[in-house]
Amino acid sequence: MSDWKDGKHGANVNVPTDKKIEDLYKLIEGIQVAMFTTRRADGHLVSRPMATQERSSGADLWFATDLESHKLDELENDPFVNLSYYRDGTREWVSVSGRARLVRDRAKIHELYKPDWRAWFGDEGGQRDGGPDDPRIVLLAVDADSVAYMVNNTPKPVVLFEVAKGIVTGNEAKVGETRILSGEEMHGGR
Repeated sequence: MSDWKDGKHGANVNVPTDKKIEDLYKLIEGIQVAMFTTRRADGHLVSRPMATQERSSGADLWFATDLESHKLDELENDPFVNLSYYRDGTREWVSVSGRARLVRDRAKIHELYKPDWRAWFGDEGGQRDGGPDDPRIVLLAVDADSVAYMVNNTPKPVVLFEVAKGIVTGNEAKVGETRILSGEEMHGGR
């Protein structure tokens, strides 16, 4: 990662912070599913796919989860997480390192709730129906400490050509611009 900070790979080349943040969220919204990585009590890392919820105040990223999930035990032991996103067609990616916290606020759950959540919670009867008042549904709020991502504004055929050229020539493929955001930049210096 020090290569990125030193300017290798085109990191942060004269890109204003507001633009970096705008491009980051646009990229995440286009990918939607993150590999959400936590650390188990035995020190091992574990990742699982989780759908990123719409952008909302109170956290950098939001996720819905089941209150009975093992990941909550892992987060109680160690709140540090990594979220990784990857878009195959363009080779764009995002890596977010931060801290996750459990949010039980029913108003925030109602705000973020989508009917497709029912597919992941199922109807067990009564309040456990997969709806916004289902007591199993809680949120994970992630506050970023650092973010690295690669954005690509190049048409897919050019990306594929760059990859093929790199294979043939042995030179690094230039398929996008890597950008870095600190937690301070993400949170406006708070």
